[in-house]
Amino acid sequence: MDIIQIVSLGLVAALLIILLKEQKSSIAFLLLLFTVIIIFLSILDQVRHIFTLLSYMADQAQVEPVYFKTILKIIGIAYIAEFGAQLIRDAGLSSLASKVELAGKLFILMLAIPIVTAVIETILNFIPGQLG
Repeated sequence: MDIIQIVSLGLVAALLIILLKEQKSSIAFLLLLFTVIIIFLSILDQVRHIFTLLSYMADQAQVEPVYFKTILKIIGIAYIAEFGAQLIRDAGLSSLASKVELAGKLFILMLAIPIVTAVIETILNFIPGQLG
């Protein structure tokens, strides 16, 4: 599915959702959810190509696989948390959406600690006169 089809699907769904929202809000939300799933599934192939390219670039740069996988997990968590929070916000539950975003940020922080530690250790190794 190309971008014109995705945008067209989004516009048609938006119009239908606006029309249904007043009378059948639960059906409007299900239509929104269904549309988002279709769009998400249609871009999975492009996402796979992006990950393949990033993996190739990491191999060429000789990046440690554990760091590369961690960075990919962090990116994935960020997108999933944002995606979920936007859906929840669309349902009118902005307080719950904020909690989903907070949970995503905490998961990212947990995953980033080993990378930050490695960066700090590397910097300390370059500073002359440090113990260790």
